[in-house]
Amino acid sequence: MSEASKPIIVLVRPQLGENIGKAARAMLNFGLTEMRIVNPRDGWPNPSAGPAAAGADIVLDQARVFETTAEAVADCEHVYATTVRKRGVTKPVVGPDGAARLMHSQAGRHAILFGREASGLETEDVALARHILTVPINPEFGSLNLAQAVILCAYEWSRIGREETEDGNLVQPTAEDRELPPAPQEELDGLIAHLEGMLAPKGYFFPQDRAEATRRTLRTVLTKPAWNHLEVRTLRGVLSTLQRDRREEH
Repeated sequence: MSEASKPIIVLVRPQLGENIGKAARAMLNFGLTEMRIVNPRDGWPNPSAGPAAAGADIVLDQARVFETTAEAVADCEHVYATTVRKRGVTKPVVGPDGAARLMHSQAGRHAILFGREASGLETEDVALARHILTVPINPEFGSLNLAQAVILCAYEWSRIGREETEDGNLVQPTAEDRELPPAPQEELDGLIAHLEGMLAPKGYFFPQDRAEATRRTLRTVLTKPAWNHLEVRTLRGVLSTLQRDRREEH
């Protein structure tokens, strides 16, 4: 299996060091080593994580800490938000197996977001994703802990990779895809911020009590097409041209 297909596991505001360690153990069981941690409640490094990792020290030693979720996925072209709740954000929904197939077939870095133990991901975190990743568990007992969620996703990534490689059905990116991969999250965020900056003075986000919902809807619209790097640059050029004062042209 390709190193490039390995997803990054992003733990968003985790609460307990033990759960971070257990997540690291789950990752390494299936060959995943890149963990990113967003604003952990008890700081980092956490002395409780090591014993819980049961030897998965390489994951913890290389773990990177970020202040915000947006910073953690800025270099990723594909972001999946694990959630079982409706967040008012309309995005394509996949299961762990469907996400795994995308990881093995689509060029670029893939990141899976996992929320805090008590409450999951916030709406702002989900808004960054291009897909919702939902585990089809018993609706009458939806108790799935952090490490369990991580191991399900890691297992499916490993299983799909083995099966498709053995069957020869792994979809390889075309030459064009390799030359023009999807734009990283950082570039997409730049496009969204650029457009929001143009719309705000025009009163687009009025009334104020609906501003955040309107911003999330706008982000969803701009996220769905999965623009590549050249397309984002082109759109930024269009916006810059529209933004330019006509007096500058004379």
